[in-house]
Amino acid sequence: MLKYQHRIVHLVNGYIKDPSEAQDVAQESFIKAYRALGSFRGDAAFYTWLYRIAINTAKNYCLARSRRSASQEVDIQDAEAIEHAPQLHGLDSPEGLLLTQEIMDTIKTALATLPEEMRMAIELREFDGLSYEEIAEAMDCPVGTVRSRIFRARATIDNMINPLL
Repeated sequence: MLKYQHRIVHLVNGYIKDPSEAQDVAQESFIKAYRALGSFRGDAAFYTWLYRIAINTAKNYCLARSRRSASQEVDIQDAEAIEHAPQLHGLDSPEGLLLTQEIMDTIKTALATLPEEMRMAIELREFDGLSYEEIAEAMDCPVGTVRSRIFRARATIDNMINPLL
């Protein structure tokens, strides 16, 4: 768990935007993996096996969450926490902050609009640092397919952020 906890939490964060919920889902993924440790055959790398468990757990969580109606109201303490967030202070200029935020929002939007296979491939490569071979193993597809998906994902993201640059 110590070896993979940060990678799994980051992975789950791609599906679940609330950090505390993402940590809960990551923890549940580790529990599921521990319980299923006897079924690990060793055909793939351990991280690949754990990755699939985490992805499935996150997808199941999102599905269950979409089925129940959750309140979208903002709590006053949450608003105060956002207002006093350290990353909002000490930046070069308001214009720089705005442009940085706009680029980040555009990248998030671009990632969200990608087909799941492309988004998964680019996130595994760029955020998790996996090699093309590891991604191919995790996604159960040829390396050439992984390269193509990552190339197309990068091109899509580039097309969306180029007007801002």
